[in-house]
Amino acid sequence: MADSKEKLAADAKSLKDIAAGIARCRGCRLWERATQAVGGEGSPKSRIVFVGEQPGDQEDIAGKPFVGPAGRVLDEALEKAGVDRREVYVTNAVKHFSWEPRGKRRMHKTPAQQEIAACQDWLAAELRLIRPDLIVALGGTAVRALLGPGAKVLINRGKFLPSDWGAKVLVTVHPSSILRVPPEDRKEAFEAFVRDLSHIKRVS
Repeated sequence: MADSKEKLAADAKSLKDIAAGIARCRGCRLWERATQAVGGEGSPKSRIVFVGEQPGDQEDIAGKPFVGPAGRVLDEALEKAGVDRREVYVTNAVKHFSWEPRGKRRMHKTPAQQEIAACQDWLAAELRLIRPDLIVALGGTAVRALLGPGAKVLINRGKFLPSDWGAKVLVTVHPSSILRVPPEDRKEAFEAFVRDLSHIKRVS
């Protein structure tokens, strides 16, 4: 009998083990329509872990997190905030792309709570192995995965919150939200995001 998702995640000794387990995961039905699972990326010695929502269309194809438009916003914001992406670990709360068809395009669909819960073992395994000093929650799905289903972004934005993960959680928006604001407001939204990320410097 195959080991359960819970056992595979709990027994993982490396990020490579976790990636292999995620690739075989059938804990929810998102895998049926995804191109592939998308695990995290970065050093197991990273002191800071960024947790986003889920892979997007380009991440689903590439098999890497934050390589699409939202990833480019994140990269630019990290640079402005003085944070080197090469020194952090980036992952998502949900490891398969949740989407719905719109014409020929695959459009993002917010993961359901049971889909977030299905990936919780993998996220827990990543955080157990890395043991970061700080976790940055990018957007509502990440906030709910890390702090519970009742946690909200807007009332906690820019705050360091205690968690059960052995690290404080800094709450901010998902970089994709900046792409959805009207063009005339985008600069202000981006600058606010950079300010949030600038708080990371307080972690020494």
